[in-house]
Amino acid sequence: MKFGVVVFPGSNCDRDMQDALQHDLKQEVIMLWHKDKDLSAFTTDDCIILPGGFSYGDYLRCGAIARFSPMMQSVIDFANRGGKVFGVCNGFQILCESGLLPGALLRNGHQQFVCKNIYITPGQGEIYKIPVAHGEGRYYAEEKILDQLEANGQVIFYYCDENGQITPESNPNQASRNIAGICNAGRNVFGMMPHPERACSVELGNTDGQAIIRTMLMAEQLVGG
Repeated sequence: MKFGVVVFPGSNCDRDMQDALQHDLKQEVIMLWHKDKDLSAFTTDDCIILPGGFSYGDYLRCGAIARFSPMMQSVIDFANRGGKVFGVCNGFQILCESGLLPGALLRNGHQQFVCKNIYITPGQGEIYKIPVAHGEGRYYAEEKILDQLEANGQVIFYYCDENGQITPESNPNQASRNIAGICNAGRNVFGMMPHPERACSVELGNTDGQAIIRTMLMAEQLVGG
């Protein structure tokens, strides 16, 4: 499979993602400029990634302007045809703004930017240590939507402690129900606030991000399924 990484003005994790995919995971990567529209090089077996950063300076709301970029119109169509789309941090915000994922990302409950290693779990025993870096990463949705997400297995990651316990203390931003990432009902669109691309290198002493990317995007059975 191929990966396309969309570059918006203000993206600052696009090269991190490219490096992780190309050098650590040995995958083919094509960088995609936000003003372009052409995704003809990709099939629905491939994956488009929306990286972290501050697209369009986070004006209006995080991801609100990026949602209307020419490339995002093609990404939305690609997702609706069954292609895989993965949004990290600001990319998760863009997916919610575009309606490809339900809910919204609000300002952190403690009103502070958080940048540190945290732990996440799909709730099935696995525990991953992954960095977060965001000021508006508090996932929020109405209670009936949260109930649907959990009932359908669409919560792909919860914030937890190092032992896998999902507790209020392990929630870095006061996200609803400790939710760190979700997918759509079709299980081809994924969004998460933590940065797996920053935990893919042996030199950095953490490769948990590799396991996340391989499980979600490169395997038949998806996390949360």
